[in-house]
Amino acid sequence: MLVSMLIYCALGSVAGILAGLLGVGGGIVIVPMLVFAFNWQEIPPDLIMLLALGTSMSSIVFTSISSARAHSRNGNVDWRAVRTIAPGIVAGTLCGTYLASILPTRFLQIFFVAFLMFVAIQMLGNKKPRPSRHLPGLGGMSAAGGAIGLTSGIVGIGGGTLSVPFLIWNNVDMRKAIGTSAAIGFPIAVAGSLGYLVNGWSDPRLPSWSLGYIYLPALIGIVVFSMVTVPFGARLAQALPVPRLRKCFAVLLVAVGARMLFNAL
Repeated sequence: MLVSMLIYCALGSVAGILAGLLGVGGGIVIVPMLVFAFNWQEIPPDLIMLLALGTSMSSIVFTSISSARAHSRNGNVDWRAVRTIAPGIVAGTLCGTYLASILPTRFLQIFFVAFLMFVAIQMLGNKKPRPSRHLPGLGGMSAAGGAIGLTSGIVGIGGGTLSVPFLIWNNVDMRKAIGTSAAIGFPIAVAGSLGYLVNGWSDPRLPSWSLGYIYLPALIGIVVFSMVTVPFGARLAQALPVPRLRKCFAVLLVAVGARMLFNAL
C-alpha cells in the first residue's frame, strides 16, 4: 500500500501542474496512470477502467477549485461563459457517467485511446478561427456544454481538452481560455463524481475503500499533492510559451495512448 500511495502522490503532483499550466484538469494523465497502477495492484480487470474514471473525476473537483481560483486572481476566467455553459455541462456529464457504467470495459479503453489521439491531433494543429467568430448564445453554449460534458463523463476528464479548443475557436484569448476551462471543470467534476458514485454504489465486486467507482486511497493521494502544485502550474502559464508546451504534451499523449491500446488488445 505504501508504494501505491507514493504513486498516487506523484500522480497528484503532475495532475496539479497540468491543471494550472494547460487547463486540462489532469484527468487526461490521471486515467491512464491509474489504469497502470490498478493493474499492478491486481484489481479485477472489469473494474479497473471504471475506478480510474470515477477516481479521476473526483480528484478534479479539488484541482478545478484550486486552478480556477489561481486563474481568477490573474483575471483569466470568463465567469459569464462558465454560468452559460454549466447547465449543458452537468446534463451531458451525468449521461456520460451512466453510459460508461453500462459499456464493456474494452470499449471504454479503446474509446479513451481514440480520445487521446484526437486531443493530440488538435493540440498539434494550429487552425485559426475567423476574426468575426465569438461565443454563441445560450442555445449554442448549452449544446456545446452537453457535448463536452458527455465526452468528459465517458473518459473521466475535466473537459479542458475540449473546452479550451472550443473557447479558442471562438476567439477567446489563450490564457483566458485556459482559466475559463479550469472553472468549467468544476461542474463537470461534481456531476461526474456523483454519477460514478451512484452508478457503482451497489456493485459487489468493488475492492475495500471504494465509494461507488471512486477508490479513496488513490483519491486522497492525488488530491493532497495536486492542490499544492496547481498554483505553481498557473504561475508557469503566465511565463512559459504555452502553445509550444501543448505540442510537447501532445507527443506524450500519443505514447500513453499507444501503450493503453496495446494493453487493451
